[in-house]
Amino acid sequence: MAERVLVVGRSPSVLLATVDLLRARGHSADATNQFDRVLEDYDVTDVDVLVFGGMVPAETKQRLREGILERNPHVTFVQGLAGIPGLLAAQVRAATSDGALDGGEVVYDAARRSLRLTLDDSAPVTVEAWWGTSFVPPEPKSASMYVFDDRLDAGTHIIPLPNQVPPEASFAGVTVGSVTRVFTVGPVPDAVTRLAPTSATDDRLPQVARVATSSDDR
Repeated sequence: MAERVLVVGRSPSVLLATVDLLRARGHSADATNQFDRVLEDYDVTDVDVLVFGGMVPAETKQRLREGILERNPHVTFVQGLAGIPGLLAAQVRAATSDGALDGGEVVYDAARRSLRLTLDDSAPVTVEAWWGTSFVPPEPKSASMYVFDDRLDAGTHIIPLPNQVPPEASFAGVTVGSVTRVFTVGPVPDAVTRLAPTSATDDRLPQVARVATSSDDR
């Protein structure tokens, strides 16, 4: 059964692109940047996964967590790693993946900038990388590439990340069969994380267009 996903963030283009990706993969997905109206505009009792963007103030996230959990104690919260639609969609896949890798393991080796996969059985494997290319609010930009897409036999395999993947604001997702794992390759720069509003009244960031999608609009 496809999960129902709600994305709460700030950037209109990121929110809309993420919803498109999630809906294309069969989810019932919506997104909003109307933080004060989440509980009024959406039936959170029916939400399986709620994704928070990085520019949602901490006190707003806490208020929403508490309000949603009162209505739906089974919801899974996901903190978005960056404003990159493909990455956010991959984080949803990771949050809804079917448990462990049947005894296998996926590890990111930061020193070698490579992924180590240990598989007990042959399986289809996809590795995708994402990274930020512009951090100017309110519309961050990004790039992505497929690093690997093939079937691997049982055993241990090393997949290095290419030089195109930069050392900051970069991420990798590995899907083995139906299970996805997401790793941070390079952290988001402090200059970007410091832009996050500290409270609901923090208005340092520019105003953005209103986004509040409805699954009925599909």
